[in-house]
Amino acid sequence: MQASSVAAVQSVSESAPVRRWSVDEVLALYDLPLMDLIWRAQGVHRDNFDPNAIQRSTLLSVKTGGCSEDCSYCSQSARYDTDTERERLMPLDQVVAAAKAAKDKGASRFCMGAAWKGPKDNDLDRVLDMVREVKALGMQTCVTLGMLKDGQAEKLKDAGLDYYNHNLDTDKEFYGQVIKTHTHDDRLDTLDQVRDAGINVCSGGIIGMGESRKNRAALIAQLANLPTPPESVPINNLVPIPGTPLADNPRLDPFEFVRTIAAARITMPKSWVRLSAGRQEMGDELQALCFLAGANSMFYGDFLLTTGNPDIERDDALFARLGVKAV
Repeated sequence: MQASSVAAVQSVSESAPVRRWSVDEVLALYDLPLMDLIWRAQGVHRDNFDPNAIQRSTLLSVKTGGCSEDCSYCSQSARYDTDTERERLMPLDQVVAAAKAAKDKGASRFCMGAAWKGPKDNDLDRVLDMVREVKALGMQTCVTLGMLKDGQAEKLKDAGLDYYNHNLDTDKEFYGQVIKTHTHDDRLDTLDQVRDAGINVCSGGIIGMGESRKNRAALIAQLANLPTPPESVPINNLVPIPGTPLADNPRLDPFEFVRTIAAARITMPKSWVRLSAGRQEMGDELQALCFLAGANSMFYGDFLLTTGNPDIERDDALFARLGVKAV
């Protein structure tokens, strides 16, 4: 293709209107017969991704517990009496060793999480060193550090950060029933800073916290309608943790989880949709159904911050049974 033709294609692409989803339109997806919904989601998935490839990320808690926030689902909040111990920021050499081990076991992205409302500048400097060292291993880097202050996203970008995770958790209407120490808009502000710095956005939510189907549809619509949809969309299924306000929440219908995966795939066709927390409680058959519905990323390793995750041998066996490959 000649240079003038390429420019013309880019011009058309840049001027094309971005699809905006109403909550009612996403609700209509949820209301489809499950087989029709999965069929549609799989078609969108095949138009944009290799249907037999799953991206694998490993998540390490580099600073655990003692968080001042009151997120009702979280074992790391200092406000709740849980089994999670408060720990200092992990030494750099331990983080690098964990990243090397994750790479050797087949992970392509290494995510580092710290239980903060937001990082102080001196703590951020230590995280920047972690990002540089992990990046030097040839892995994609991701961090989740809470809410950022002006200038911090730019520092992370300069260090080589590929992705910043900051979940919306749930939709704006339900948000205050889960978290009161900051607002839904506070989260959006951090996402704006990350995007403005040129870092890929990783943002999704948690379902099964007592929200309605309309709340779930609204969350998906809010993510899809961001100025640029997140490059990665983790969908978490609540893991009720003793000592937290949501400890006794009933388990969500597994098919509702599959519907959420499918809705995310259809509304965000070019995003990596990730199976995240709650996967340990899923059987192989449910995970396969989620992959069919458009999930094409997963956390790989024994732990997700403080909750369990299927062991690596089980995941490797599942990949072999399904004939899917890791990327």
